[in-house]
Amino acid sequence: MVLPREIHLDDQSLVDKLVTARRGGYCFEQNGLFERVLREVGFTVRSVLGRVVLANPPQMPPRTHRLLLVELNGERWIADVGFGGQTLTAPIRLLANEEQSTPHGLYRLLSEGNDWVLQFRHHDHWQSMYHFDLATQYFNDYVMGNFWSAHWPQSHFRHHLLMCRHLPDGGKLTLTNFNFTHWHNGHVEEQIHLPDAQALYQLMQSRFGLGVDDPKHGFTLAELTAVMAGFDTHPQAGK
Repeated sequence: MVLPREIHLDDQSLVDKLVTARRGGYCFEQNGLFERVLREVGFTVRSVLGRVVLANPPQMPPRTHRLLLVELNGERWIADVGFGGQTLTAPIRLLANEEQSTPHGLYRLLSEGNDWVLQFRHHDHWQSMYHFDLATQYFNDYVMGNFWSAHWPQSHFRHHLLMCRHLPDGGKLTLTNFNFTHWHNGHVEEQIHLPDAQALYQLMQSRFGLGVDDPKHGFTLAELTAVMAGFDTHPQAGK
């Protein structure tokens, strides 16, 4: 997202970028592709939109997070592969006030009228991630949220490079600008402040498996250097 390129949400664009080019993406892309995959293999699934409250905003934010409502054998589940370091790595049932385990932590849903709130267990307390309801959404709703997230001058996606890779052993890798961290069971196993864009470019490929060579979706070291020069790269930025 940090590159000055438009993000397209049609099926072919998502396959080209995420699968063929291995470029990764954010919720509108990741969950858009995941919805298509689930539908193709026979699940009843649709996207809903949420309001992200992880950073405790002073006002209720707009609907800029895409997640999935899946139905299976009469039960409803929430699936979400696009929320960075706190994303669900297993689906959870749409049930209120029930702790549910995933390979990367505990989650629960709260019911507030027509709204639901997804929370994750952070050390000794519960942290809210986003609010959502089950209202029907349409493709243009995702287009609007995607455009706003990508172009609004104050969007954190416009000011910080953010990456996450969840590992099969329950660990995860996170990247915030030049700050790389390897986590396991909530503890830091490795932490590196990368000295320059070249080291960042190499780590994005070696540790996150990011593709950079695709003719359409790849990017050069020079492009990354130019983008990072305009960012706030303080160690706490974007956390």
